[in-house]
Amino acid sequence: MKTSQADFLETIAKKSDGAELRGDYTNMTANYVVNQNWANYTEEEHALWRKLYQRQSELLPGRACKEFIESLNALDVSGGIPDFEATSAVLEKTTGWRIVAVPGLIPELDFFTHLANRRFPVTVWLRTPEEADYLVEPDVFHDYFGHVPLLFNPIFANHIQEYGKGGLKAMDLGGLDELARLYWYTIEFGLIQSPEGLRVYGAGILSSGSELVYCLQPSKSRHIALDVERCMRTLYKFDSFQETYFVIRDFQQLFDDTAPDFTPMYERIKKQAPLPANSLLKGEVELLCP
Repeated sequence: MKTSQADFLETIAKKSDGAELRGDYTNMTANYVVNQNWANYTEEEHALWRKLYQRQSELLPGRACKEFIESLNALDVSGGIPDFEATSAVLEKTTGWRIVAVPGLIPELDFFTHLANRRFPVTVWLRTPEEADYLVEPDVFHDYFGHVPLLFNPIFANHIQEYGKGGLKAMDLGGLDELARLYWYTIEFGLIQSPEGLRVYGAGILSSGSELVYCLQPSKSRHIALDVERCMRTLYKFDSFQETYFVIRDFQQLFDDTAPDFTPMYERIKKQAPLPANSLLKGEVELLCP
């Protein structure tokens, strides 16, 4: 599970009290980019990647959206931790994106700036075997396996860039909390409607062995159609399974619904109390799982 970028400053504050961010922040550029140093990964780390990849790939059929599965299969990275430069060479030709290696969580300004310029930050370190089922900070498996495949989809790739631009604007409007909720419930934990039923496109679910199964089980949680303003008002769970999943019709809806200026939306939301993670509003209909 990935910690929201909006939590970075809080994590930094904890670091000043003695705790440390995961990752090596000593040799990075001004915008938090580091060398991946692919040759330094150990065989044990590659073996753990293969184990995680096999576990998740076996769970994808009937759960992940077809766009994700097709792109993941085309990447062919089941054999070990991928080389970011090799992926970037193919990705840039397809949708104009590149991967940039980062030490771990990075500040909002740098995160949004990378996205706005079609650069996706991917953490370089891998979790330990003991963390195979759960970790809080994003690692290379979450960032690459969960996020990178859909960057090959032109509509989704364009949406991520626009989200980055929107994030830069939100920093001046006091809308980071609201925008973080949108990121959480769509890019990290979003579901999409398909002819076969609900499917997953959110990276936080796709990289989780347990939530990928849980999120589509009937009666386990709420599944409701995405309304951007309602989503931005809804609190989320970062240390347990989600209680609500928002569903889009297709990626074009995600792009179109997040295209308008959010300024008046931020102003309205600030005047209202946040909604609990398990709330169901009057008139909302819960969507059925397969």
